Amino acid sequence: MADSSKKMQIVFASAECAPFVKTGGLGDVAGSLPAALVRAGAEVIVMVPKYATIKDEYKAQMEHFSDFYVSLGWRNEYCGLEKLEHDGVTYMFIDNERYFARDYPYGFFDDGERFAFFSKAITESLQHLPAGFECDVLHCNDWQTALAPVFLREFYQGLPLYDRVKTVFSIHNVAFQGQFSDTVMEDILGVAHIPAAASQLRCDACSINYMLGALRYADAITTVSPTYAGEIQTSEFGEGLDGVLRERSYALQGILNGIDVAGFDPATDKRIAANYTVEDRSGKAVCKAKLQEELGLEVRDDRPLMVMVTRLTRQKGMDLVMYALDRILAGGVQVAVLGTGDRDYEDGLRYFQDKYPGTMAARIEFDPALSQRMYAAADMFLMPSKFEPCGLSQIIAMRYGTLPIVRETGGLKDTVIPYNEFTGEGTGFSFSNFNGDEMGDAVFRAARLFWDNRDAWNQLVTQAMSQDFSWTRSADKYLDLYFFMHPEIERPVTVVETAAEEPVATDKEPAAAEEPKTEEKPAAEAEVKPAAKPAAKKTTTRKTTAKKATTTKAAASKTTAAKATSTRKRTTAAAKKAAEAEVAPEVKVEPATAEAKPAAKAPAKTAAKKTAATTKKATAAKKTTATKSTTTKATTTKAAAKTTPKAVAKPAGKVEETPSESKAEAAVEAKPAAKTTTRKRTTTTTKKATTKAATPKAEAKAEDKPAVKAESAPKTTEVKAAPKVKAKTEPAKEPSVSPATPAETKAPTKKTSVRKATATRKRR
Repeated sequence: MADSSKKMQIVFASAECAPFVKTGGLGDVAGSLPAALVRAGAEVIVMVPKYATIKDEYKAQMEHFSDFYVSLGWRNEYCGLEKLEHDGVTYMFIDNERYFARDYPYGFFDDGERFAFFSKAITESLQHLPAGFECDVLHCNDWQTALAPVFLREFYQGLPLYDRVKTVFSIHNVAFQGQFSDTVMEDILGVAHIPAAASQLRCDACSINYMLGALRYADAITTVSPTYAGEIQTSEFGEGLDGVLRERSYALQGILNGIDVAGFDPATDKRIAANYTVEDRSGKAVCKAKLQEELGLEVRDDRPLMVMVTRLTRQKGMDLVMYALDRILAGGVQVAVLGTGDRDYEDGLRYFQDKYPGTMAARIEFDPALSQRMYAAADMFLMPSKFEPCGLSQIIAMRYGTLPIVRETGGLKDTVIPYNEFTGEGTGFSFSNFNGDEMGDAVFRAARLFWDNRDAWNQLVTQAMSQDFSWTRSADKYLDLYFFMHPEIERPVTVVETAAEEPVATDKEPAAAEEPKTEEKPAAEAEVKPAAKPAAKKTTTRKTTAKKATTTKAAASKTTAAKATSTRKRTTAAAKKAAEAEVAPEVKVEPATAEAKPAAKAPAKTAAKKTAATTKKATAAKKTTATKSTTTKATTTKAAAKTTPKAVAKPAGKVEETPSESKAEAAVEAKPAAKTTTRKRTTTTTKKATTKAATPKAEAKAEDKPAVKAESAPKTTEVKAAPKVKAKTEPAKEPSVSPATPAETKAPTKKTSVRKATATRKRR
């Protein structure tokens, strides 16, 4: 049974975390996702190494929470926990100066030992957390924490505190796996004597792979985009781990990263030259002019400015850039690049800057403030990655109204919708193959739209800025996973799903909205109710039952419900006729007379002519007849099958005319059946007027039957219906026949007309 009092308690372990330490996208994720999980109602503790590079202002806020020793192979290492509360999230910094008091987080000869210690310290720390915090989910990220699921299973399983812990491992970049010599297996990890662990960590005869261990030991595996989750299961992108990822594909899913929408907001960002919003983008033009001036480019608003903020590596598509840059610059597109990386790419960019002064700018440096100004000022953002697990740059660019040009891979494919010139949809431009010419073509598709169709361009910018890439959406998907692994914990209810209860059918299809009402009443009740209840209530009923309209359609397949619905419809239909009989005298008689005569000719038999004339008189009961027929039609559906369905079509769309209907219903209660006959004959002329007023109804019925004389034929059947009803009104036992089946309702067409004729003759 779900525990409603307990919150989901998550330990989130990462080798870096903004704002304390960050070298790439992992720092952004660890800095934003836990905060979004806390806002969604979870309790989160983030574990990060206490690097020497963390700013003193943060170190000053840390309080020593606990310390203990961690066994690592043959050694015992000191581990301190330093606690810090920041933006509603609790951070625990793993303190060991021998491993972490260095100038840079990674890149040392003993990284295998350093992060094996970090993984072991994470698992050991689960028993030293604040009171009341019992870890439900241990969420590890990348190879630096990949051994935590291995240690937890091999050394801690069976201990009560650890039995409830489920492990999630997130791959941020499968290319970085943590491969080391197998000598560390015993010397550092202490698992060489455990055959299962030793075999599952080994990636070849003399190496072990930390990430491989996590892929085999973790309860669930995630990566940072749905497309990347599929790509890493192939040999092209799997970096040697595609086999195990295919084996565990049932436990693998891709969840897109988000961005800090408050931090990256052009409306409030103080780092850019001028603020702007999606509605008023005049500030963006100011940003562009200022950046062009700052970088030494020509200050022109009629030239598209394309920027790159990236690591200068092959993975980021720099080979394609070097190949196509000459063509792009010669074509009139301004280019600005910010970043550091491989020396060849750095030199190449400097060459193009010298060759195209005023058109090309290269800044070979790391400058976060300049990168922000470039996001805000540019028209286009180039990101032609060879592979990209998720990528945040293209998301940030869209947030600032800069259209991304990307290769369709990984998260780039999942986040950027390519522009469709026919429909106008899209949020950027894309190309498929890792090919310099294709990339150049994509750049000029964007540039031509900028030059030739500025309205379409502006619409595209609006669509890009309107995308939702907040962490709230991503956190919700991670919570889906956490609660799936812990069904005993009740998920907090979020107030979101109310729109589903407001069916659109209410206003558009009044008749359909009435159907649910009839399903709630038995057929017998439906016969009495129309006369007893004021028809005015139908209008209100329609609103109250509107919500049920959607659900009842699914249930309408049941026979009883269907019968009740059809009976009610017919009742309403006939009552509506009576209502219109009241109002009808105002209608001109001449045009309708012409239609009344052809109506008599519509039946195939000659006897029907006489019948039609008489029946018109008989049907013309000013108030009683139509309403009587209302009740009786509901009960004698078998006999009147052919006429009734047509009658239904008429009033269905005119339910609003209920005040007249109530008069007719009142008349039914007031006048007995015996007097009805006399009244019918006396008011023949009134009924003729009614028949003419019913002309629009006849047209409605014509839709049901595509015959040429459909308009006239329903007239006859209408009028026939009344005598039939009258004949059967005298014996009050007919109601037992009311629930007619669909099969029965179609049969008695010809017999009905004969019986009607006979009944009419008798009366005459």
